[in-house]
Amino acid sequence: MNFNKKLAVALSGALMLMAGSSVQADSTTDIVDALVMKGVLTEEEGRLITKGHTSKAEKTPVMKEKDKNFTIESANGENSISLTGRVHFDGRAYDYSRADNSNAAASSIGADTFDIRRARIGLKYKFGKYYSGEISANTVGTSQDVLDVGYLDVAWFEKAKFRLGQFKMPFSLEQLTSSNNIDFIERSFLDSFIPAKERGLQVFGEPVPGTTYALAFSNGTTATGSNVTGAEADNRVDNKDIIGRATINFAELMKNKEAVLHLGGAFSAGDSPIGTGFGTFRTEARGATYFTQPVIATTNTADKTLDRRRFNMEFAAASGPYKIQTQYVTVDHEFEVPTSASAATPMDAKVKTYYLEGLWTLTGEKHADRYKAGAFGGIKPNQEFDTSTMSGGAWEVGARLSGMDATDFNNSSLGTVVTNAISTAATGFLKAKAYTVGIKFVPNMNTRFMLDFVNTQFESPFQATSLTVNGRSVSHENAVLFRTQFMF
Repeated sequence: MNFNKKLAVALSGALMLMAGSSVQADSTTDIVDALVMKGVLTEEEGRLITKGHTSKAEKTPVMKEKDKNFTIESANGENSISLTGRVHFDGRAYDYSRADNSNAAASSIGADTFDIRRARIGLKYKFGKYYSGEISANTVGTSQDVLDVGYLDVAWFEKAKFRLGQFKMPFSLEQLTSSNNIDFIERSFLDSFIPAKERGLQVFGEPVPGTTYALAFSNGTTATGSNVTGAEADNRVDNKDIIGRATINFAELMKNKEAVLHLGGAFSAGDSPIGTGFGTFRTEARGATYFTQPVIATTNTADKTLDRRRFNMEFAAASGPYKIQTQYVTVDHEFEVPTSASAATPMDAKVKTYYLEGLWTLTGEKHADRYKAGAFGGIKPNQEFDTSTMSGGAWEVGARLSGMDATDFNNSSLGTVVTNAISTAATGFLKAKAYTVGIKFVPNMNTRFMLDFVNTQFESPFQATSLTVNGRSVSHENAVLFRTQFMF
């Protein structure tokens, strides 16, 4: 080794020993790199000198901000964690009249109220190169629903990722759009009859840009009737639900980034204990329950299994600030209707639901900017609202027609209480339609203000029965809904 190289090694080594801060370590490493580039040191000699002197900056986590949400990320970018949360504060007012007489039973149906619709706190996380996920908890509601979602994604294969835990099932475009980003304050009738958040596992991916697929296996509806939580609780029915969805965005296939032309289809098949899988017949405004399913006793010899198959077709088209979206879902129930303690009649009853909606972003934000991986995200204003000039923010108006048809349940056996067979008869209306108009203001990505008017019409009373609220027989419901929403 010549004198110049010996001097370079000695000086650079001395500098590394004296480096007491990340800045000094970085400077010394730069000097060694320069000596290697000039040929004074070999690469191996340079590595030996800098070995064990990693810059502190290379180890220090980094705080990043995106859409006013903060993420702590490791220096190498492979690990991160961010806090998430949402609060939806609602006001609801209905047009139900007071009781005809003071002896009418008190009713909470249609009571004007302020409500914390959702309040959740959670974490999104990523660790290593292939693992990520989310966990969030409800802070309102019943104790059994504390866990909202909790899952792990394993991305060993780019085109076939795995998800395990409790998460949204791959079935409905409306459900897969976060409650933070849905087009109206509440989802349509359709959402009461589909798989939502369940426990299971899933494989999913994007085979080519513009297409998605997902296939999941879940516990399905639990014995308590909840579509959210709980392990399977009935060993008489041990089959899992199988749920699948596939979508294609023709606009993306054609390299058109200004539009969306979405077509999707989904299915689910499985079974559950009788009485747990019919759905929830409640108005979109969270008012009246317009149809009550029959309660079938468990003391008879009939088959206690409900076989259920669900099919979904969905379509969305968007160009610039305009969007139309529609879905049609059928739910086919096969079960036995007991006619006595020892006899039963097989029944095949379908529930058909749909919605059709149109939206216009008055301030020009493009719906194509919200679309990703087969679902829509939130509106990002072109300019955030500025209180000093009272300008900016995004404004959007929309209208929706939705409906539900359960006339297949028009079977006299379901409306008659039979000892040891049907303990509670079905009552109410077998059809309903809802008309919704709404306006929303989005000052920034973290805040929304929404106002909706919902008119619901009830049709086809079952067994000549009707819906009674506050002692009055009703055939419709009008509601005004307001939401103030904050999320991060």
